[in-house]
Amino acid sequence: MKERALIVDDDDELLSILKKYLENHGFEALTAADGVQALAAVPAGKPDVIITDVDMPRMDGFTLCRRIKEGRATAGIPLIIMSGKKISEADMVSGYTFGADDYVTKPFSYPLLLAKVKAVIRRSARGSKKEARLKKGDLEMDLEGRAVKIKGKPVKLTSKEFDLLTALVSNPGRLLSLTGLLETVWGYNTADYNNPHTVEVHISNLRKKTGSFAKRIIAVAGHGYKFE
Repeated sequence: MKERALIVDDDDELLSILKKYLENHGFEALTAADGVQALAAVPAGKPDVIITDVDMPRMDGFTLCRRIKEGRATAGIPLIIMSGKKISEADMVSGYTFGADDYVTKPFSYPLLLAKVKAVIRRSARGSKKEARLKKGDLEMDLEGRAVKIKGKPVKLTSKEFDLLTALVSNPGRLLSLTGLLETVWGYNTADYNNPHTVEVHISNLRKKTGSFAKRIIAVAGHGYKFE
């Protein structure tokens, strides 16, 4: 089965060139003109890698990256950022903070991009073999059995508490926004429902149930939470 790439850019000419290049090198290629289209394409398209521009209308590449990496079903998809300008250290830090797996700067060498695409897919494939379990210090999570232990003792969590903890622990050091959590953990359309109290209540319950481990769940006032 061919591996599938989703290319995201508002430059129609570049989309066409990249699509043809990747198809000529054994990939299936999907395209989207911005982050909004890309998010809509991911569930059905099931890409093995996403290659996205930064500067786009409606939703930029950094926001797309954050949304992909916050999603429980999409966090494992490797993502390469294409930048149309010289990448500053601050840009790279921002991208890696949001979960980007690699960068290329326009204009770039197509063989170099292809090599990066293959490399991030290989790394993702190796990592996916370990995804059935998460272990962070004294915390152990069985993702298939939906069970949690701290210091070897079972911790009873509700379904949403488990999903919320999984999102946090799967993204160490990464800020997960309140709206992103409402969308990925609860499945809400935040245009219709965007009450942060839902997340706050579940975080409070998680902290009560996880004891001393709770101090690793850090609140960033007005923005969201991260796991340290």
